[in-house]
Amino acid sequence: MINAGYPHSKQVSIMVNRGLYVGRFQPFHLGHLDAIKYALKNVDELVIVIGSAQYSHNANNPFTAGERLFMVRQALLEAGVDDSTFWIVPVPDVHLHMLWVSAVEGYTPKFKAVYSNEPLTKRLFMEAGYEVKTIPLFERKVYTSTVVREKMVKDDSWTGFVPKSVSDFILEIDGVNRLRDLARTDRVC
Repeated sequence: MINAGYPHSKQVSIMVNRGLYVGRFQPFHLGHLDAIKYALKNVDELVIVIGSAQYSHNANNPFTAGERLFMVRQALLEAGVDDSTFWIVPVPDVHLHMLWVSAVEGYTPKFKAVYSNEPLTKRLFMEAGYEVKTIPLFERKVYTSTVVREKMVKDDSWTGFVPKSVSDFILEIDGVNRLRDLARTDRVC
């Protein structure tokens, strides 16, 4: 509720129909883009949470929160998504499930519904009283960040799995070689 600062002005509710979508985006791929577009058909604004924000430079989380934020934003702009319809917020892991929803709430603007297919995310937000909506899966066996990372490491074709702006950025920051270096081991068999 806000008022214009005058003693007799009315308070007006400005709660927007805002949803939430959580992902690690390691890297952001076409399945993520499809999910975000779906959620945006149902809300006025979408808060996109970059989960595990504190992790980078390991085989499962090769990109920094800033790099992931840039990938998500560029991909959405490339797809013609109006930047006034989304927020991108990095949120570090809490590692205590009972506190995670509160942590997300502390980092983000208020939201009404959560868009997710991930079982733990769904359960935690449902238990916190949020409406949780399932997202239609876009070729889930094909579009996963794990598959994209595996293809990058194996020098297999991966650029068709991500928006062009994402592949351009990963190549610009030498992300493929970073991931390959991180996937190596110094163990002797």
